[in-house]
Amino acid sequence: MTLYIGREASKLWKRICAEITTEINLLAENWRYILAGLICQYIHGLAARGVHYLHRPGPTLQDVGFFLLPELGRDKAYISETVFTFAFASFVLWTFHPFILKTKKIYTVLVWCRVLAFLVASQILRIITFYSTQLPGPNYHCREGSKLARLPHPHSAAEVLLINFPRGVLYGCGDLIFSSHMIFTLVFVLTYQKYGTKRFIKQFAWLIAVVQSFLIVASRKHYTVDVVVACGYILIILSFLHAELPDRTGGSSLFLPVSTKEKDARSKEENHKLLNGNGGDPADWRPRTQVNGKIMEDGNAVLSDNAMNGA
Repeated sequence: MTLYIGREASKLWKRICAEITTEINLLAENWRYILAGLICQYIHGLAARGVHYLHRPGPTLQDVGFFLLPELGRDKAYISETVFTFAFASFVLWTFHPFILKTKKIYTVLVWCRVLAFLVASQILRIITFYSTQLPGPNYHCREGSKLARLPHPHSAAEVLLINFPRGVLYGCGDLIFSSHMIFTLVFVLTYQKYGTKRFIKQFAWLIAVVQSFLIVASRKHYTVDVVVACGYILIILSFLHAELPDRTGGSSLFLPVSTKEKDARSKEENHKLLNGNGGDPADWRPRTQVNGKIMEDGNAVLSDNAMNGA
């Protein structure tokens, strides 16, 4: 038993080391995309903090979801955040599963490049929308009478730039249209839907997304329109920015960065086709030879008009 455990532990360690080497090589080529995505996350948080200074509390707007779903109340508002944290942590752990499990369909670095690209595209539009129209926040700390509903003018730039994390993120107001929680949840679920392998997990993930959407409205974090717009926009952005990730057997992506080796191999292949007279059309990939200045196609000489007249 001890020998078996030692042998399996040795295999696991070798697998982890090999995966770390692979991912480091990918990170060395794609770190700019990861860094840009993380910087955009900070900019999004900064924008959400800024709109809180503009927020003015007022009467809660009429909302169908508020009529249909009972209010959770202050003491149960944590349920929505708990479900979201579970979904977030589960997805992060899944993206690192190639380091441990034998079944490897994804590359961790490339998955996060794709996820961050979708998040950035969604958050840019989100910033535009919640700065365009500021709605009175329906959350408890955003209502009239709450000390957190309005922020006093900042005394220094550092007060704004530090965004009072994490309190400033949890108790923000004004960044309503559309729901950031639904952006993250749907991007995670749709990514696993495409690249995950367990069917029951895919079904469970969709269940989590549906439950999360109801909890967001029931906890009065957002209006129903914020959830609906988030769902619609994510489906649109995924269709426009659709990108195929390379699997573990090879291939490349249209929108994701291509490795230097793949670029060199692709260039050599294109140059080889051009030298042989073959274009990009597969129907034109025929062997061609040159005899006495004449191009031969399929063994038949292409004669010029002068040669025909001379015959």
